[in-house]
Amino acid sequence: MTHIVVIEDDAMNALLFRKLLEKRCGCRVTVTESPAELFRLVRAGDVALVLMDVSLANSYHEGRAVSGVDLCRMLKADESTRGIPVVLATAHAMRGDEQVLLAESGADAYLSKPVVEHDAFVELIRRSIRREAA
Repeated sequence: MTHIVVIEDDAMNALLFRKLLEKRCGCRVTVTESPAELFRLVRAGDVALVLMDVSLANSYHEGRAVSGVDLCRMLKADESTRGIPVVLATAHAMRGDEQVLLAESGADAYLSKPVVEHDAFVELIRRSIRREAA
């Protein structure tokens, strides 16, 4: 079963992502705000995709606050995890935000919140997973 890690600090968004990914994509989902748990899971080797919130209120790594952009950079800088697709999920949806955030983070895709087009969300996730598998 495809395993997706969701890094999200908003309980309602986390619930929505979990439900869509489990029910519509048939994925196993781990939701966390912990960078340590994220790194443990991705280094274990069974994570197919990371869905990452950009603004994280309670995430700390090595004693400092980190954002989803920071965590994505760390994943992409590590040889063992750089191939895992990362989809940034953010409420930062002004013109130009997508290009800036993708360039800053090295993420593979961008998703604006709130997610109201569930079919488009599911297709983005499936496409990102397929791209990695190819």
